[in-house]
Amino acid sequence: MTDELRSTALESKAWPYEEARKLLKRYPDGKPGGEAILFETGYGPSGLPHIGTFNEVLRTTMVRNAFHALSDQKTRLIAFSDDMDGLRKVPDNVPNQEMLRAHLGKPLTQVPDPFEKFDSFAAHNNALLRQFLDRYGFDYEFASSTDYYTSGRFDDALRLVLNHFQGIQDVMLPTLRAERRATYSPVLPISPKSGIVLQVPVEVIDADAGLIAFEDEGERIVQSALGGLSKLQWKVDWAMRWVALGVDYEMAGKDLIDSVTQSSKIARVLGGRPPEGFNYEMFLDEHGEKISKSKGNGLSLDQWLTYGPEESLAFFAYREPKKAKQLHMGVIPRAVDEYWQFRTNYPNQSLKEQLGNPVHHIHDGKLPQGELPVTFGLLLNLVGVMGEASKEQVWGYLANYVPEASAEKYPELDRLIDHALAYARDFVAPTLQRRAPESHEAEALRQLDAQLGQLPAGASAEDIQNIVYEIGKTDAFPSLRDWFKALYETLLGSAQGPRMGSFIALYGVDNSRKLIAEALAKAL
Repeated sequence: MTDELRSTALESKAWPYEEARKLLKRYPDGKPGGEAILFETGYGPSGLPHIGTFNEVLRTTMVRNAFHALSDQKTRLIAFSDDMDGLRKVPDNVPNQEMLRAHLGKPLTQVPDPFEKFDSFAAHNNALLRQFLDRYGFDYEFASSTDYYTSGRFDDALRLVLNHFQGIQDVMLPTLRAERRATYSPVLPISPKSGIVLQVPVEVIDADAGLIAFEDEGERIVQSALGGLSKLQWKVDWAMRWVALGVDYEMAGKDLIDSVTQSSKIARVLGGRPPEGFNYEMFLDEHGEKISKSKGNGLSLDQWLTYGPEESLAFFAYREPKKAKQLHMGVIPRAVDEYWQFRTNYPNQSLKEQLGNPVHHIHDGKLPQGELPVTFGLLLNLVGVMGEASKEQVWGYLANYVPEASAEKYPELDRLIDHALAYARDFVAPTLQRRAPESHEAEALRQLDAQLGQLPAGASAEDIQNIVYEIGKTDAFPSLRDWFKALYETLLGSAQGPRMGSFIALYGVDNSRKLIAEALAKAL
């Protein structure tokens, strides 16, 4: 790490550096005892993990990497699964729903897997989480709430909670409705009769011994709160984890602002210090609704990675974390092309500009080699007009436009072709509908066809674009935008499209003239 990099990072306004500087301020002289700075992310495996879950680990990793640029202190990242939580409702997007209803209230690790692949529903969802975190290459330690409770690892922290039972109640009760206050307890015993996580009043019998009493199906039960025989209410559990593990940084969604506030107060009651962090805005679906694991209305990682590469997802997650963004299939092409715009700009930027460039944080300053000679949007337009096409055919068209076009020279373009073929097949082709040109549009198309026919072989995209421009400047069109819109709708079947000079050069002049002929035939 160079002195220039560190000094520039100390002044950078990129949000990962702003977050990392909070940790420098937290421990000006390093964490006591030389312990590693601990980052944590949380996941509730009550539903299938989606991109919002992945996003939190990604953003936290970006802050962790930024901290490494500022400090030589060791760090760790724990991805914590709250898999001892009781199943509150059956998700809409899983099979065997009747079976799941029979297990409502039980810890997620005691609920059978509706997919019948793992020992429990939690094990299934935890495996999916780890699978896509591993696919992205995150450096993390997975932690299971059930493992930590049942192994006794949380026992000392649970005794601490029992010893500060009333102090925690004093924090929580004023925040609850009257009927909820009557039954609220920081500690949730596991019923020895039904195995359900009980929401009942609890009496502390012996805090140091961990003994509690509660009513279960009309019977007073005295049992230990330790060793996995109880768990804590969500906000108390979060605070306990911070204190027990020594968590220094954890971000959370905007919907958890109140939880962060109350958990921070409880952490202080327990004698701990709440972690640093910030509240990010939630992803929304295409209808503007919050993405939910139980509804299944968000994109899965596999869905995104079918239609766009990993770095495009990371780019989407990096941008404006405190602004709500719609997350749906339609955002993928733009994310791909904007990622490449920033990546292309990076080598010629100053260090200050590079540290504010999203690709710096996506790749931790170690950008891969390679370039992209065509945009993803242009690729989509190409495969859209080609219809059923093979990868080899696409490369054949690229040879019209890209010198020495080959998968060996442009491996990232080769991968993008797979994404483009899949995206065009599933989302572009079903929407394409070429309309007949109106009379003034048909005349302009005849002019375009004639001038394209006079072009010498190997005419550049810029030469073609100039022809398109000049035709659109005539009185037949109120603006160039109307001319371009007519080209997109009559030749490509879409309301939007590429730079036509680039498209015609890529698709080939002869093939483009065939498109014009087909459009003019409709006009007749």
